[in-house]
Amino acid sequence: MEKKRKVVIGMSGGVDSSVSALLLKEQGYEVIGLFMKNWEELDERGVCKASLDYEDVVRVCEQLAIPYYSVNFIEEYRDTVFSHFLADLKRGLTPNPDVLCNREIKFKAFLEKSRKLGADFLATGHYCRLDPETRLLKGSDPSKDQSYFLHAVPQASLKHVLFPVGHLQKKEVRRIAKAHSLATSEKKDSTGICFIGKRDFRPFLEHYLGYQQGEFRTLAGKTVGIHGGAALYTIGQRKGMGLGGEGDAWYVVGKDALRNIVFVERGADHPALYARELIASELTWVAEAPISYPFRCNAKIRYRQPDESCTVYCEGECIRVLFDAPQRAITPGQSVVFYAGDVCLGGAVIRSAISDRPT
Repeated sequence: MEKKRKVVIGMSGGVDSSVSALLLKEQGYEVIGLFMKNWEELDERGVCKASLDYEDVVRVCEQLAIPYYSVNFIEEYRDTVFSHFLADLKRGLTPNPDVLCNREIKFKAFLEKSRKLGADFLATGHYCRLDPETRLLKGSDPSKDQSYFLHAVPQASLKHVLFPVGHLQKKEVRRIAKAHSLATSEKKDSTGICFIGKRDFRPFLEHYLGYQQGEFRTLAGKTVGIHGGAALYTIGQRKGMGLGGEGDAWYVVGKDALRNIVFVERGADHPALYARELIASELTWVAEAPISYPFRCNAKIRYRQPDESCTVYCEGECIRVLFDAPQRAITPGQSVVFYAGDVCLGGAVIRSAISDRPT
């Protein structure tokens, strides 16, 4: 009798990982549920959200009759993800810790843990796919595709990974969960920063960074208000500034972290919000780098943005991305991610937008 292949499934306490575990078991794998505890904090009621999520993991694993364990990566998450997140905020960037968390925690430390448990594969509930050549593909549901967040995971790691729900639509995942009466079938999707969740970030970040007040200024240098700290704001932001008066709404169009200035202008389509070019660094490729520069591909500068056609040039240790059409709110610290059709090629961290407007 052929021995079953062993899979460790990263159980988050959500419906996607729950259905992933179910599908793997139905496919004949020996499945082990493993819960990652990466953040520990009590809410206003004195309850730890991680503990509540683990309770859901226990319920689902017991329903499926699979073993389950918990692993603590709090220290690793603080050292390799959260500390970098805070450092980038201090520099005036808008970092994306989910990208770093996937590279350093989920598909590195967690993958290593699964291998130590004798697993042939690590599985997650991400909406991504892998083809026979282990190329990273977009999830079949365009509204849930998460390849953007996995562009920095190397192919060497992906060879040991399964994405059981990547070929499904989200509504089908919900249907499967309800048909099997899984405990998480009605649970809402998690939102916010990876493992930290959705929260009021002003007091949360003030606790770690201790912001100082600064000025809202127009590009012409006129002071129009006072803000609580430049790191609280991001390019393209409209809400939460407390700026009013007659005319169109105010939008963040730039920041000067050293002087603690946030630049704002009126109007959702103000020219200062648009640029065709950007400079990016920390370039990573899922598989091979392109044979030569420049090369044509599609790219996106934020999650759930439609792909935009562009040309990528080599600029020493950086790259320059020239889009065919102007892009709105190119944000330093976020990722630009490259695609060839459904194939995710890789990406880089945006350092600056290159404006063609007069300075």
